Order: sequence, then C-alpha cells, then structure tokens
Amino acid sequence: MRFAPAKPALTGETLESLTALLKAQGEPAFRAKQILDWVYKKRARSWADMTNLPRPLRAWLDATFALMPADLVLNQQSADVTDKLLLKLEDHSLIETVIIRVPQEGVGLDHSRKTICISTQVGCAMACVFCASGLEGLKRNLTAGEIVAQLLQVCYREDARTPRAHAELASFDNIVVMGMGEPLANYEALLRALTIVNADWGLGFGARRITISTSGLVPKILQLADEALGFRLAISLHGATDEVRERIMPVNKAYPLAKLLPAVKAFNERHGRMVTLEFILIEGVNDSLEQAEILRDIARDLHAHVNLIPYNTVEGLPWRRPALARQEEFAHVVGMSGASVTLRREKGHDIDAACGQLRLKTEKGIAAG
Repeated sequence: MRFAPAKPALTGETLESLTALLKAQGEPAFRAKQILDWVYKKRARSWADMTNLPRPLRAWLDATFALMPADLVLNQQSADVTDKLLLKLEDHSLIETVIIRVPQEGVGLDHSRKTICISTQVGCAMACVFCASGLEGLKRNLTAGEIVAQLLQVCYREDARTPRAHAELASFDNIVVMGMGEPLANYEALLRALTIVNADWGLGFGARRITISTSGLVPKILQLADEALGFRLAISLHGATDEVRERIMPVNKAYPLAKLLPAVKAFNERHGRMVTLEFILIEGVNDSLEQAEILRDIARDLHAHVNLIPYNTVEGLPWRRPALARQEEFAHVVGMSGASVTLRREKGHDIDAACGQLRLKTEKGIAAG
C-alpha cells in the first residue's frame, strides 16, 4: 500500500532529514530552518515566496520537492459551522479533513473552540459495517507529508478567514486523528507526521492536544505507549461486549476485549492521561441499557471518558441512530456512579458528516459524469 510520488513532499521532511539533504548539496545547515519557517510559520504558498533564499536553492527545491501534496477541491460548510474539506492528492485520490467548531457563549465565531479531524489512509481496511470510509476497502496509506498537508490546508483557509489564525496553529484547540482510515495501521507515517506537527520548527502544536483514535490494534497501542511524545488515545469501542463488537467490527476477532482493555490500561498507566472510549450509538445494535451498564463498568475500571456519538446516516447502509430519549437514557446509565460521559450533539449532518461519505459521493459523481 505504499505510494511513490513523482517528488516527495517537503511537508514530510524533518529538520534533521532536510538538513542532511541540504548538506549534500553544499548548503549551510541554517537553510533548513529558514525553509521550514517559510512553510510552517509564514505559510508560503510558492517557492518564489521564500525571498531570503538564493535563487539556485529555490530552483533546487522546486526540482526536488512538492511544496503542497494535497489540493483543496471542495469545501462544504454546514449550518452549525462545521467545515468538511475534500482534498485531492497527486494520484487523484480524495481524502477528507474536517474543522469542527464549538461556539463559546459570549464570544464570536472566530474565538470558538476548534478541532481539526485528519485522515491517515485513502479508504480503510477495518471493514466496520457502519462506516463509509471502508465501503470500498483500503486504497493506500497516506505519506507523512500528505498527513501534515491537511493541517496546512486548514491553516490556509483559516488565514483568509481571520488574522488571529495566521500567527500560529495554536488558534486551534485540538487535533484528532479520527478521519478516514485506521491511524495505527499507518504507524510510521503517522508518527513522523505528528513529530513534525509537534516540533518547534514545525507547527509547534502540543502533543497533549493531539488525540489518536484506533479501532483496537493492540500491538500498536502498546508500541504507542512506549513513545516519548505523550499523545492522547481514543478507542473506537462501539460495543461493550465481544458479541456486539464482533457483529459490527471485524477487528474484534483478532483483538477481543480481553486483549484490548489491558492494552488500554497499560497505555493509561504509562502516560497518566484519561483515555476516551468512542461509542457510536446504533439503534437495535448497541443501544440497550445492558450495553450501557457494561460500558459504565469498563469506563470506571479504565478511568476513561465515554464519548457517545449518535450514528450519522450513511447512504446505502441500513443503520439508524436511536431516538433522542434512548440516547439520553443510555448516557444517564453510563454516567451513574460517577463515570465520565458526554453525549455528542449532531455536527455537520447536512454536509455528509460521516467519515468518507463526501469522498464516496464525489467519486461516484465523477464516475457517472
């Protein structure tokens, strides 16, 4: 599932790797920091913008690297000011990046809480039966440069929206790796990308504000627990028992709860941060109060926060969200005895909110045309 671009993306280079490449060209080491400042701090959109670099160096950069490996082709904005960006890659693959805004009382939209949701794969191999991302399987992994480029495309858009965003990515509150794909199945590219996102010479975004979501790849969770950077972890649980989980998530056959939950506990003990259990509520599948009681016990044992997500309808799939009364009853049961729980309110339902849905609809439209 490896992709070989015509030119590697500059957004996939670290300060160390770029310094080594420049050194081989006879350039001084300080040039690497200058170049990366242009990319991440000044948000240069072309090589010509990098005015303090010698012309021969700019020509070499142009011949050697792609400055932006992901082009914005569509931006859908919902009535609740959630933005979904559709990006096209060099091989014409489409991926999605989402900006989720939560307006704060008494302040304007520019000062709302913002979360960026990024993708790590084109499609997905996990085959969760309720998810649009995996309907056509996995096409390929994203490169580190393509993962980072999603955040820069968000920055470009926000720079035009408000001067506050131009100074730094810190105008965003969180990054969640919960878009298309299974992040831990693209482990090396993910960690390289997040290293660039976190580094002072990169986007300078704190690791504590970055959450990696996984459907439950136990060996990779344990590997992530040993990483020096303390990213947050979210588990796409969606079932409180093996019986329910296996019905909707094939990954549970390889990594049942008896393996998954100890791995989550090990991660928690290593980093000392609350893990999030993501639980999409699907009518007649996992919304029984018995599931709520078991989920509550799991959350209390792991000292985890439960994020309940009413199902977003996906065209062609039979699943539905429970009625609001059942959602609230489920949340009440989970929250009994002090378990931490949030019932997420609908975001972006009018713009193909489910991960991968906009991409599939666009690809079908292109094929039909």
